[in-house]
Amino acid sequence: MPPKKSQRRQQILEALAQMLEANPGNRITTAGLAKEVGVSEAALYRHFPSKSKMFEGLIEFIEETLFSRINLILNEESSAAVRCEKMIVLLLAFTERNPGITRILTGDALAGETERLHVRVAQLFDRFETQLRQVIREAEMREGLRPQIPLPAAANLLMAAAEGRISQYVRSGFKRTPTEGWKAQWDLLIDGFFREAVSQPAPGQSSSYAHS
Repeated sequence: MPPKKSQRRQQILEALAQMLEANPGNRITTAGLAKEVGVSEAALYRHFPSKSKMFEGLIEFIEETLFSRINLILNEESSAAVRCEKMIVLLLAFTERNPGITRILTGDALAGETERLHVRVAQLFDRFETQLRQVIREAEMREGLRPQIPLPAAANLLMAAAEGRISQYVRSGFKRTPTEGWKAQWDLLIDGFFREAVSQPAPGQSSSYAHS
């Protein structure tokens, strides 16, 4: 029996991700993608009206994967430092396991594509940084801690460090992995990141803090 429509869509997106990984620096054509999937270009367009929609499908996969797992981290961890660490490791490990998709996050695979896709990726990173900012903001109420520098700059520092590792990964042709040496870098980054706030934590919350 032929694959169900949802299965075929998934197959097309997986093939696109594999081609992005196998052909760094090259644009993906619908003709090449159709050949990889083993269908006609017309068949591709029955599932996706355009190549942009295929890229959007991969971006949606990234969003769903990252933010569903972030919710788990927030439910499982109470320390702001641990929450931030696990969120950044999640992002780095995801990109390391999905090199082709990572080319979309860095914009490398979107050269010549519609501006809407670039905006969508920017919104994804903004949403991630906003989540970091919320975690850091809550540290004052929950643990009696606040960042050494203004909140927006503190969240951006963590985000910039992660994005730098991701960019190096793509630029190296996927040889320089994002998680390599990250633990030591994180320990240095988080050391002194927080300081005791003037206000006290909410009742029942501990003000003690240990570096992760």
